[in-house]
Amino acid sequence: MGVLRDSGGKLWRRALGVVAVASAGILLGGCAPESNSPAVLTAGPTMVAPMPSHEGESGPAAAAEPTLLLGTLAASNAIAVIDPLREGQDAVVQRIEVGQAPWGIDTHGTTAYVATAEGLAIVDLVTGARTALVGYQHPASTLSYGEYREGGLGLAASPDGSRVYVAVTRGTGPSALEVFDTASGTFMTSVDVGLRPFDVVVSDDGGEVYSIDHDSFSVTAINTATFEPRSISVAPFGQEGGLASWEKTHYGVVNSDGHLLLPVQGQALVDLNPATGETTVAQMTGNSHQHGAAIATDVRTGARSLLVVGTGSFGSASGGPNLTIRSMADSTERIVPLERLHETVTQWRNPATQGLSAVLGGGYTRDGAWDGATVVDLETLASYEIVVEGKPQEIVPLPAEATASFTR
Repeated sequence: MGVLRDSGGKLWRRALGVVAVASAGILLGGCAPESNSPAVLTAGPTMVAPMPSHEGESGPAAAAEPTLLLGTLAASNAIAVIDPLREGQDAVVQRIEVGQAPWGIDTHGTTAYVATAEGLAIVDLVTGARTALVGYQHPASTLSYGEYREGGLGLAASPDGSRVYVAVTRGTGPSALEVFDTASGTFMTSVDVGLRPFDVVVSDDGGEVYSIDHDSFSVTAINTATFEPRSISVAPFGQEGGLASWEKTHYGVVNSDGHLLLPVQGQALVDLNPATGETTVAQMTGNSHQHGAAIATDVRTGARSLLVVGTGSFGSASGGPNLTIRSMADSTERIVPLERLHETVTQWRNPATQGLSAVLGGGYTRDGAWDGATVVDLETLASYEIVVEGKPQEIVPLPAEATASFTR
């Protein structure tokens, strides 16, 4: 029987597939028994208890959506401009050298920022060229590839583009969140955070930045005016096993209410209020060790979905690789089984059909990474693969204003 706790210490259990609620008002998904047998997954909707969304399903119309994507090629020294329309073909429109073993990537305007093992790469998306490679305040002692390498991991640009926040892992001790000033082109300060921050996200107003500290069972919240850090425990399954545990967060998203949503094991969705440090947990049904997460927004209807990558049977998760599509309005989930492993996910609108899709990068950080990405139609759940050599790890939209710089 799995055991879960929220930030108030309330105990939750699930036995024989039944969720037992210890206290009303908080929603929890339990921990599945360990098993080496894959669960039977379906692509149909699965009803789960809703968590507060603090929003309706309508929203304002947005500007033109991107039609190309950017991806970090983790097994190389480059990023790629990717055309998801190229079903079954080489989807790389252009490669841009950035530095060894790129991981996180974000954009602001027509500039891309890339966390590599060597330093922060700055790319002009109009010319399609790297303009700078700025060394970290905590440089890697050796250069290598893979999830345990030193150097930059998660990365996020501030909403106004004035700063870039890079999580830098060192050979020993805590990682650092280094703060890059885009006006001066230099790193202005760094703050110690937890161990191996796979992801960095920023509040919508830019007032706080959050490192998702995978090996510390924590999120570090940093005030961007004072750079004062607060470490917040995120351990819905406890911390048994320490570094060897599979029950840890990897990636997260910022919801419209300012809370962080952190999926764990396809069983628990942690809702973290960074202002108070309190967490509540809602049930998830993917039953798959989860990595990348993103929110997809349909500008035609305002409907929003949480997309989460499941990588298969590890720890308490006993299912196979999949994609969870979770409605932000009523928390219903659709589970899409996948043939391969993936690391991250982003949304993409097909310019030919106007249908909204999820694109999942095949650069999984453990064994099973592959040279490509999977495109999943969010309405029909049909999918196809594209070829992207170099193990595309993180994929993000190419800003629409830069699309004209690249020929399909």
